[in-house]
Amino acid sequence: MQFLFDESAGVPDLTIRGDAYKYLIKVRRHQAGDQIALRHPEKPEVLHRYLLESIDGRRAHLQLERSIEEPVKAEHSLHIGWCVIDPKSVEKVLPTLNELGVAKITFIYCERSQKSFKPDFKRFERMLESSMQQCGRSEWMELEMMDSLDDFLAAYPGAVVLDFCSSVLKSNVKVSTVLVGSEGGFSDAERIRLHSQRCIRLDTPMILRSESAVTAIAAKML
Repeated sequence: MQFLFDESAGVPDLTIRGDAYKYLIKVRRHQAGDQIALRHPEKPEVLHRYLLESIDGRRAHLQLERSIEEPVKAEHSLHIGWCVIDPKSVEKVLPTLNELGVAKITFIYCERSQKSFKPDFKRFERMLESSMQQCGRSEWMELEMMDSLDDFLAAYPGAVVLDFCSSVLKSNVKVSTVLVGSEGGFSDAERIRLHSQRCIRLDTPMILRSESAVTAIAAKML
């Protein structure tokens, strides 16, 4: 754990109870005299370092030593447009995408997306919170939902499409927004709609699952 989110982070004297107490004392086994790093969820760029003064029953008493602006984020900002797939598949790779530094994901209902799939942003945000505390990232990943590919392209006309084409993505090429299809890829009608967009592919003969493609493109670009 690089830090812990707490809504009281920044106050001079802080008492930790409940799940945070169990995690710090029972799981992490912190003792009096240890330093504890906290961030406020609404101002995560500021790191607050506390001294664990004492442990009293089910409470831990902390005293603020210093607060410094210490943002931790990827050097390059990557936005992924991701045609909706099974949320369970998204959940498998979401912490990894967060650790890699993906800045934003826009989920889009494309022609091959099952309409019964409903991304649960509240659940995703809980997963991101846990991932941030573990990897140290201080910037919240932005999550967005769009009803159609047309809406996405209208909002992000410069999006680059990841699909089967001749242009292999090079390591030194930086892309701001990349569009990835759902399982089965883009439909013929969608490919006609996307013909004017720049297209790239990964240098592999393998057919990747949607979540594998998203992870691979994020790792390549970031």
